[in-house]
Amino acid sequence: MTSSDEPHDGAPSSYGGAPDSGALAPGPDGLPRCFWSVGGAPEYVLYHDGEWGRPVLTDDGLFERLTLEAFQSGLSWLTIMRKRAAFREAFAGFGIAAVASFGDADRERLLADTGIVRNRSKVEAAIANARAALPVIEEHGSLAAFFWRFRPQAHEAPRSRADFIAASPESAALAKELKRRGFRFVGPTTAYSLMQAAGMVNDHVLGCCARGAVEAEQLAAATRFA
Repeated sequence: MTSSDEPHDGAPSSYGGAPDSGALAPGPDGLPRCFWSVGGAPEYVLYHDGEWGRPVLTDDGLFERLTLEAFQSGLSWLTIMRKRAAFREAFAGFGIAAVASFGDADRERLLADTGIVRNRSKVEAAIANARAALPVIEEHGSLAAFFWRFRPQAHEAPRSRADFIAASPESAALAKELKRRGFRFVGPTTAYSLMQAAGMVNDHVLGCCARGAVEAEQLAAATRFA
């Protein structure tokens, strides 16, 4: 998710002391969670607990996250989550090779699909990004191997709302490299949101019930690309 919808920043290390009272909120089960995930639509709690920050290591899975982050630009993440099944159907399960082969008829099909966000620039960017991903996979072996090169070596656990950021030097470097390789809709904020969502940074607040499990999964994933 982008900065208009959620927090940003966090990974292996942590601040001392307890988080401030505004950074955590009790979920439906009473457990403390990142403030953005509770008090609204139930989809946010499910996403927070089960996906956000969990490492995504498959090429198609990373392409899905990249595509959805780009489509979210200017919209709420809730809109994207509620259209996710339709996006998957429209984009052939986010199979990179399949989307890379999309032609004019597919573009028009997508622009006529009321189940997704019908934005020509974003549709064309998704197809262009699939095509740009193929040489990256050929060069690095996988998108994960490429993306995880930009994971920060040290990252503080957010303890207050003020600790959340919208972009980082690493996300700026990732966005710059992606653009150089022909990717679209990948500015530093979108790149940072991808890093959060796909497990390259852990932005769960210190004290959040999901933070420990996410951190363990991220550290295990990081060893694969050390």
